[in-house]
Amino acid sequence: MTAPAITETAGFSLASPRLTRVRREVNATVAVMARDITITLRSPGTLLMSLAMPLVMMGLIGGNLMQNMASGLHFEFGEFMLVGMLVNMLFMMTTMGMINLIDDTDNNFSSELLVSPVSRYSIVIGKILGSSFSAIISSLGVLVVGFAMGIELGPWQLLALLALSPLMCLAGGALAVIAMGVIKNRKAANMVVMFITMPQMFLSGVIIPIGSSSGVLFVLSRILPMTYCVDLGRAVVYAGTPSYADVVLFNPAVSLVAIAALTAVFLVIGTWLYARSEKDK
Repeated sequence: MTAPAITETAGFSLASPRLTRVRREVNATVAVMARDITITLRSPGTLLMSLAMPLVMMGLIGGNLMQNMASGLHFEFGEFMLVGMLVNMLFMMTTMGMINLIDDTDNNFSSELLVSPVSRYSIVIGKILGSSFSAIISSLGVLVVGFAMGIELGPWQLLALLALSPLMCLAGGALAVIAMGVIKNRKAANMVVMFITMPQMFLSGVIIPIGSSSGVLFVLSRILPMTYCVDLGRAVVYAGTPSYADVVLFNPAVSLVAIAALTAVFLVIGTWLYARSEKDK
């Protein structure tokens, strides 16, 4: 009777450090995320930008395309564009939010984080999740602009997109970390982030169908992470509808695996570059 008790006690003592470490990593991620959200809430300009972007992207660019290019399509262009813009805002605004890493480097906050007894991945993921707050605000703006344009999604479609949003934000943020690990000038970082996000908006099928792309455009569209994010979003929205085959390019499982794989690769490379840049500073 004594031996099992000793074994159970030993098992508990071995499990406790692991559980403590997991809690520490989660707490670190939440703390970093909460800090970035607080910074966003205290910046009226950032909040205004998050709300203004959907008006420009959805209202002006999308509205113009609806009026001039949507008549020959075999599906409802408004819904097609709305889903693409929702995903685009999640991806783009999270990517833009990662520029705050430059400020953290300038005020030595990044150095203090990296010497703390937590995983660097927990820090980076916390930064990405914090940056996604403004992306969520932009997505709400897209829904408001879409409603004003007479475009709506059902509650279950919105819930499905909401469930996928963390993965899409992680994909965009992980890609941005690579750039932030190399560039330490805010002006240059702004230019690079726009270079990363704007081409993807047009090459990944956000507002322009890419099913007939060929040559270089075909290759580029298939290596961009936003392509799979947009396609997965449309797969869950158009599931069971006659338009599914016209708007969805890949099997949802393929898109999900592609997003997860690209995010993992970007996260590993970006975290290594970010940590190395702080070490070499």
